[in-house]
Amino acid sequence: MNTEVTYKPTIEAVNEAANNLREVVLKTPLVKNEQYSKEFQSTILFKREDLQQVRSYKIRGSFNKISSLTSEQRKKGIVCASAGNHAQGVALSCKLLKIHGMIYMPSPTPKQKINQVKMFGEEYVEVVLIGDSFDDAQYAAKLESERLQKTFIHPFDDEKIIEGQATVGLEILEQAKEPIDYIFVPVGGGGLSSGLSSYIKQISPNTKIIGVEPDGAPSMSTSIKSGKNTSIENIDNFVDGAAVKRVGNLNFALCKENLHDMITVPEGKVCQIILDLYNKEATVIEPAGALSIAALDTYKDEIKGKNVVCVISGSNNDITRTAEIKERALLYANIKHYFIIKFPQRAGALREFVADILGPDDDITHFEYTKKTSRNNGAAVVGLELKSSKDLDPLIARMKRHNFYGDYLNDKPDLFQFLV
Repeated sequence: MNTEVTYKPTIEAVNEAANNLREVVLKTPLVKNEQYSKEFQSTILFKREDLQQVRSYKIRGSFNKISSLTSEQRKKGIVCASAGNHAQGVALSCKLLKIHGMIYMPSPTPKQKINQVKMFGEEYVEVVLIGDSFDDAQYAAKLESERLQKTFIHPFDDEKIIEGQATVGLEILEQAKEPIDYIFVPVGGGGLSSGLSSYIKQISPNTKIIGVEPDGAPSMSTSIKSGKNTSIENIDNFVDGAAVKRVGNLNFALCKENLHDMITVPEGKVCQIILDLYNKEATVIEPAGALSIAALDTYKDEIKGKNVVCVISGSNNDITRTAEIKERALLYANIKHYFIIKFPQRAGALREFVADILGPDDDITHFEYTKKTSRNNGAAVVGLELKSSKDLDPLIARMKRHNFYGDYLNDKPDLFQFLV
């Protein structure tokens, strides 16, 4: 496949998109974050796209694309597929432009997201739940688009979408009081990263743009390393706003040319950032929105003393995910640990485990045990939260010394998923 850039969003096209969006999108704040500026000895600025009406930057591309349709295309209506932010941007655009839209979403989509889409689109949108995954929904949406000759609104692989997302970069340069040395931007399908990096490189060529993906969905990273747009068969959908199996062809070509670097960060680190921002600053962001901040550690030496922008892409975080977010953060911090413990089948064994094995600050957070009287030992799955990661090795040593140790589950993902 030809990987040369055949399309580039011009300065004029991005300016036109910004003018088109002037009455629709919020010019989101570019604000210094004192906590991270102090931690990394630099000026860390947050571009707060989580403050948009639909709580993500997606409205920029959606409205720019839908408003460009001909009168004939508007009459026929539009179709899109999305499990989240793109659907909300399309829904609000349909209402503002009074265009009928069919929005295909996977059947397991949480009701909260479905209700948000209906709220933003009101009578102008119809939500269709179909299939088990985004790919299923997108396949059905494209079939419907072809059957009814409705325009399909792609979430990222489209020139007007890219130009709309590029206005984030335009605003950053307008708002910055000093030259920007680094911009960290989350990457999913590549709409935001390709648009922003293309525009910034034309206006501020010395600014380094760093794309950030989750470890479990490194589609752009894999494609850039291989030199061609590459599909990934299996991905971790936890960072749902940035988990795609294949990035857009236009997006890949632009990112390959304009990104200074493309890195991945662990999902656990992302969760840690979400919790830190909520606990310390009462700021709620979604997993994809935390990617840019999670990447700062990787560049801590390079960014010292520099002016750095982190694009906070969205805040559509479902409260029901809080327990999983905390769990992943604790596992990443090496504080939460799961074991198979072999308990002797006698009275007092659990008391001995608590008194002689656990440290004074260790907490049992998970316990599954079924007594089987025909065996000398009964296996239990036990989850422990430690005060410090340094407490792990002494804990395991005590388990082995007293013959309680069965197995350690954290580094056995298949067994971990089955038992916990």
